[in-house]
Amino acid sequence: MTSAIRRAPGRLATLGCAALVATTLAGCGSVNSITGSGSSSSGPITLGTTDSIAVLDPAGAYDLGSWMILENTFQGLLRFPAGATTPVPDAAQSCQFTGADAMTYDCVLRQGLTFSNGHPLTAADVVFSINRMKQIKDVNGPSSLFDSVKSVEAKSDSEVVFHLSEADAVLPDKLASAAGSIVDHQVFPADHELPNSQLIGSGPFAIDSVDEASGNGGVKEISKISLSANAKYKGDQTVQNKKFDVRFYGKPDQLKTALDKGDVDLTDNSLDPNVSAQLLTNQQSGGKGDIHVTQTDSSDTRFLVFNTKDQTVGQQAVRQAVAQLIDRQALARDVYAHTVQPLYSVVPAGIAGHNTAFFDKYNDPDVTKAKQLLAAAKIPTPVKFSLTWSRARAQGAEGAELKKQLEASGLFQVTVNEESDWSNFKKGWADGSYQAYTVGWSADYPDPDDFVVPLVTSGGAFHNGFDDQQIDQKLVPETLHETDRSQAATTFGAIQTELAVQVPMVPLFQEKSFFAYHANITGVENTTDSTGVFRFGEIGRH
Repeated sequence: MTSAIRRAPGRLATLGCAALVATTLAGCGSVNSITGSGSSSSGPITLGTTDSIAVLDPAGAYDLGSWMILENTFQGLLRFPAGATTPVPDAAQSCQFTGADAMTYDCVLRQGLTFSNGHPLTAADVVFSINRMKQIKDVNGPSSLFDSVKSVEAKSDSEVVFHLSEADAVLPDKLASAAGSIVDHQVFPADHELPNSQLIGSGPFAIDSVDEASGNGGVKEISKISLSANAKYKGDQTVQNKKFDVRFYGKPDQLKTALDKGDVDLTDNSLDPNVSAQLLTNQQSGGKGDIHVTQTDSSDTRFLVFNTKDQTVGQQAVRQAVAQLIDRQALARDVYAHTVQPLYSVVPAGIAGHNTAFFDKYNDPDVTKAKQLLAAAKIPTPVKFSLTWSRARAQGAEGAELKKQLEASGLFQVTVNEESDWSNFKKGWADGSYQAYTVGWSADYPDPDDFVVPLVTSGGAFHNGFDDQQIDQKLVPETLHETDRSQAATTFGAIQTELAVQVPMVPLFQEKSFFAYHANITGVENTTDSTGVFRFGEIGRH
């Protein structure tokens, strides 16, 4: 996703120094001494981010920034607690599949739930929320996550039942994401979305105001969202503050300046990661300063993707030879200053079912083995192909490093091209214009399903032409019948092993996340995990 664009399902990850970062430690913002002391102890806690928001209505919201707000202002039937990848009840008292076929899902709601405006929250609101999303069917929204839902009924004010058209064992994960936000049927229209400033939810915070400012080309963009603790909230989440603001910045260096000046108390993972890494190094070496940094793993991933219908890279031996040569350790060290970690499968570390299929098959980079792969397939060398990129956190340095690694073998000649326009880039890979390209991926929920199914079935979100009948028609359906998700790990392992053989894409790395905050801010370490949920209520000030 872009940090501002999600796709269904999952998100295509792009970053630019509006989310792009430089490859030097100075990055987009220099690491200078910190003089700010944070905002007033009596004022709201202020979070700074470079994510942007277009739509907040859950029927159309499908980007990092909007989901961050929705996850704190709305309840779903389920939610992801801190440090866990299995959803637990939220607005629901209990939820379960009835029967062994994963075709019917029954939830009983908590008693006495209300929205922040005092309206009762009942099963009718849950039914309305799902049906409304599917009816509006915003092309940029998350409605496709619920394509498996044939119908949903309120059996009483407190019981709701989902009837599915096909087995969908990950429905609980989808309901626990921001796509499952429950809206007030007395406030939200059934056939169109509400303005951002009019949203009503039942989460731990309520939206007080949404400020806008003129952005590029005079287009209005959200500059600040003010929240307050919802006194009518009934749930298990902790709320350590009464007021919380989110401020939006165009570039990481602007956010860094705001942090230094004390205009924001903390940041999400929006700073130049190299700057964050340097701040962390300073902190670990005993350096003095007001800024602290918490580092955590992230499930965001990046891939080198092949057009499997291309005459050159469509040959499996060519893709295998590339996989045999890629040095992920060098990429993480020399290009990303250890702000990423090497990835050897499509499912990242920290997600159930993760394995190291690519390392198991190819081990360390080996020119001799790569040469043997090409020779056995009678493919003349050097193999020539082009690699296209658009938004990359390391800008052109990433493609340059991949080119260097492949050409050092003498087996490849790689032309690296930049497509500066993200829309054109997506169009280019969708219509098969590129031979190979680098793209990031950020899933909607922390289940291996959302790292596998969207990428490798029926052409996948990367539109690279890959399709495997065994994966599509046998292995994936098997996983969707496993309501005990640990039982699906073996099947996901088989899928990952097969992908390492066919190589429709080469996993490069997964991100690390860095959250910077002033010394008087507490709780940051409690809300940073691989789910991607930033829990405002955990943040306090001393």
